[in-house]
Amino acid sequence: MSEKINQEISIVIPLFNEKGSLQELNDKLVDVLTGLNLTYEIVYIDDGSDDGSLDILKQLKVSNQQIKVISLRRNFGKSAALAIGFQECQGDLVVTMDADLQDDPNEIPNLIAKINKGYDLVSGWKKDRKDPLVKLISSKIFNITVASMTGIKLHDFNCGFKIYKKEVVKNINVYGELHRFLPALAHQQGFKVTEVVVKHHARKFDESKYGNLGLGRFTNYLLDPINVILLTKYARKPAHFFGNLGLMFFLLGSGLCLYLTIVWFQGQAIGSRPLLFLGVLFIIIGIQLISMGFLGEIIVRQADKKETRHYIKKII
Repeated sequence: MSEKINQEISIVIPLFNEKGSLQELNDKLVDVLTGLNLTYEIVYIDDGSDDGSLDILKQLKVSNQQIKVISLRRNFGKSAALAIGFQECQGDLVVTMDADLQDDPNEIPNLIAKINKGYDLVSGWKKDRKDPLVKLISSKIFNITVASMTGIKLHDFNCGFKIYKKEVVKNINVYGELHRFLPALAHQQGFKVTEVVVKHHARKFDESKYGNLGLGRFTNYLLDPINVILLTKYARKPAHFFGNLGLMFFLLGSGLCLYLTIVWFQGQAIGSRPLLFLGVLFIIIGIQLISMGFLGEIIVRQADKKETRHYIKKII
């Protein structure tokens, strides 16, 4: 029998009301992980479940001390759950996956093999995705948007099945809806990112708890282009984004007002011309956007890293 090497892998699994799938998921995970030449831990983050999921996790913990269960006080969302999982995990390699049995634990060795080729983050690509049509369409829109805006040529940014080196998860601040942008954020920080095709299964129990059928995603995707730009290129220099936009409006308004001034000197009345009001409006908008950029710079410089540990109710 081969000797275990001094490297640990952490499996981080955020979940909300997934009682029906937990036992089967855990059995499959343990089977795969015990076959690897690595020590392991499985970190379950119960995101305020009210269906008895926490009771199942406690039972799993009793039978396997390599399981860690984190119970949150209420449902804070997937990004907050992942952020806490990243804080608490200890592995040199960190795998994230969903708890609904759609991600196949047998793909974990393939993810490990890919990241050992010199990458820092490997994202799963659900090439043959077993989801409803609405979710497929909304996800396609999201992936095209993010790829075009960030320049990272991945097919499936939104796949929760990923593997990271430890330094990646310890250096990315995840909050809001940022879990969907993790490859872009890692790339922006200089980490090497790629993807690998992974098997995807149809959902076995109930419906998705994190974004039912993707219907609520369409409104978010309308803002994604701006969100991606701000979170990658301008996260640390908001004055450049708002300043450039504001300067454009200011110069356009100033140009209109200069034109009307010349016209006024030629003896034409300009007091009731719509162009005058439009020019003044553009100047005001420009000044506001430039000021917003400066305020953003002050906030970025002074804001501390968001603390999420107070979300935790209990660690078992």
